[in-house]
Amino acid sequence: MIYTITFNPSLDYIVDVKDFKTGIVNRTEGEKIFPGGKGVNVSMVLKNLGADSIALGFEAGFTGKEIGRLLDEKGIKTDFITVKEGNSRINIKLRSAEETEINGQGPEIEKEDIEKLYGKLDKLQKGDCLVLAGSIPGVMPSSSYKDIMEYLKEKDIKIVVDATRELLTNVLCYKPFLIKPNNHELGEIFGVEINSKEDAIKYAIKLQEKGARNVLVSMAKDGAVMVTEDGQKLSSEAPKGEVKNSVGAGDSMVAGFLYGYLISESYEEAFKYGLATGSASAFSEGMATKADVEKLLQQLSS
Repeated sequence: MIYTITFNPSLDYIVDVKDFKTGIVNRTEGEKIFPGGKGVNVSMVLKNLGADSIALGFEAGFTGKEIGRLLDEKGIKTDFITVKEGNSRINIKLRSAEETEINGQGPEIEKEDIEKLYGKLDKLQKGDCLVLAGSIPGVMPSSSYKDIMEYLKEKDIKIVVDATRELLTNVLCYKPFLIKPNNHELGEIFGVEINSKEDAIKYAIKLQEKGARNVLVSMAKDGAVMVTEDGQKLSSEAPKGEVKNSVGAGDSMVAGFLYGYLISESYEEAFKYGLATGSASAFSEGMATKADVEKLLQQLSS
């Protein structure tokens, strides 16, 4: 089974305003509400591709209940911990001449809530996969990813980490199955700019030398590269299409990779699925569908 953890899930409220101006009443031309958060996105895309997962995390208040309801409506299994204080956050994305985002804070997560999460992690079994994705709320220890991997180190679990800076580098000694920085995040780690696939591969290998088993680097319109634990260096241009939505493309790449690996146990196939799925989300208003992914796979295979 695949498990995802989203410490701070959200309702993502996306509004379109033709000519947004501050200081006056603006009216929307379109509105959408989705459950959000990086781990939640991975679970939603896995479901679209035909794979089940269990979404773990914390929820609070009426917004937390709505996140759970929307995921249940999509057929996604959840096992959230309900916390007492606050509300799950609402993130606003305002689309006008420019895009503006306002992200909420989220609820108060107490020590006892974290202990309950560890109780749920006890259920993971050999061969399961756990996705740790996104930032850590300020009310939680900054070592949370590292602590979880330390806790699970004796279990034969494939752990995927999609995070930035210290959150990512601090877990490399635990040999995560997959990490997925983008080229900018990879450059930040080493204090360099990465503008070519050759550079991306070079620095991905450095992360591999620090412990990561497989490193997948997304490069937006320039495609992606990957270095694998069996010595492969994979590289591909992105499929062709019109970018409509930047939200969730990286999470979709993670979901696509996991799905591709699940059905093939081939890193090359998983890499293609990851790139096609990330692109399919970027080319649509929502998250990637299986039909869209299969069309883009044909591009990558031709």
